[in-house]
Amino acid sequence: MDLELRGIRKEFPGVLANDDVSLVARSGKVLALIGENGAGKSTLMNVLSGLYRPDAGEILLDGVPQNFHDPGAAIAAGIGMVHQHFMLVQIFSVADNVVLGVEPTTVGGVMDRKRARAEVREISQRYGLAVDPDAIIEELPVGIQQRVEIIKILLRGAKVIVFDEPTAVLTPQEVEEFFGIVAELKSNGAAIIFITHKLKEALAIADDITVLRSGKVVGHADPATATPEELASLMVGRDIDLSVDKAPAKPGATVLELSEVTVTDDYGRKLLDSVSMTVAGGEIVGIAGIQGNGQTELVQAITGLLPVETGKVLFQGRDVTKLNPRKLHQAGIAHVPEDRNHMGMVGSFSLSENLILDSYYSDQFSKGLQLNRGAIQESALALVQAYDVRPPNIDNTGDALSGGNAQKMIVAREFSRDVPLVICAQPTRGIDVGSIEYIHEQIVLKRDEGKAILIVSTELDEIFSLADRILVMFDGEIVAERLTSETTPTEIGLFMAGNRS
Repeated sequence: MDLELRGIRKEFPGVLANDDVSLVARSGKVLALIGENGAGKSTLMNVLSGLYRPDAGEILLDGVPQNFHDPGAAIAAGIGMVHQHFMLVQIFSVADNVVLGVEPTTVGGVMDRKRARAEVREISQRYGLAVDPDAIIEELPVGIQQRVEIIKILLRGAKVIVFDEPTAVLTPQEVEEFFGIVAELKSNGAAIIFITHKLKEALAIADDITVLRSGKVVGHADPATATPEELASLMVGRDIDLSVDKAPAKPGATVLELSEVTVTDDYGRKLLDSVSMTVAGGEIVGIAGIQGNGQTELVQAITGLLPVETGKVLFQGRDVTKLNPRKLHQAGIAHVPEDRNHMGMVGSFSLSENLILDSYYSDQFSKGLQLNRGAIQESALALVQAYDVRPPNIDNTGDALSGGNAQKMIVAREFSRDVPLVICAQPTRGIDVGSIEYIHEQIVLKRDEGKAILIVSTELDEIFSLADRILVMFDGEIVAERLTSETTPTEIGLFMAGNRS
């Protein structure tokens, strides 16, 4: 089935999200759709899947105009979407999830589980998806859960399949397996739209690439001849250097040391299990791992946001295990949190207020019970200029900023402090390539000033680009340590999947 979008326009109050967008996804081919956050990709896919009605333009399947009043109509027409965040009931079996809403029944309306399992097995075997119908979702690795999502849409007759950031939570080995599944879907005639920010993957898997910028199609690329740099330039409208230029590290004295740190939840389950590690001045240590293996808890334990059950956290040789976040901040630890919206800023506060969130009480910004507004504004103006926060209006609210500029604001606040340790959790999650380039430069500059840098990222490319030394977390433990120059993404990927040898 061929899909064509012609002149799609979708406008919200004050925002033209899609402006005369046209593209074609053909049967047996992969179309990669790339663009910055806010480029209009999600809006366009919501139009395709029936969640939004376009203000203008049309959707054609095999040349026939469609009119999707709701998602059900899109599904019935053969449109299937695998979301980045899986839509699965964790305590249900694979078969129960796959047939949810379209359950086969016996006489009397009772669900026919035998038939449901048979349907899952049939699709699984036909497409080489290798999924056990009786397995419980919460017990499956993310790569297998993704296969369940694919089986769900195939059961409903999907001929056009949209993958939204499908490799975001996969190990390198799972990415290879996923590419094999896509090849099988192609051979069975599916038209595939592959939404991604990973330009190398777009070049590896796509037959054609369409680039969106500011709601418009700004170009197409042939994966056989295009380069990541050319795609990045199309996305942002200027030349982009995707490489991280850094000299070899010159580690100095140990700044951060964890010794047998264990953290438990309210039920006594171990979130961190006897974690020991060090970070020295003048080096970047990267924590690799699939999301949910203790990385978040590791950062929260170091920064005082989670209590340490046993073990010690040493900062410049001082035991800081029991200190609260403010005391740790004052001691000299900067923290760029993984969730910028909920932990990094207050959306309703101005830029100038957000830039002093963790230092408003200091002598620089406070006169007893009164804030020193002049000093706050002077500092804010200097920071938004130095860190290229756009627009540079310090009276704008945080939630008026794009993701990339909000992240740059938080980086400006934390990096402007002259402290020995900087912790960056998911420093470039969900931001455009231009902002990624800038933030990576700032991280390397901090390292070269002799600061100790701890990076946590689920993006393995980012870990390899930035880190001098890599630690791998699995199930709350550090299962491997490697110098970046002496390992490969394949080896690290095996450790991420639980291999300990």
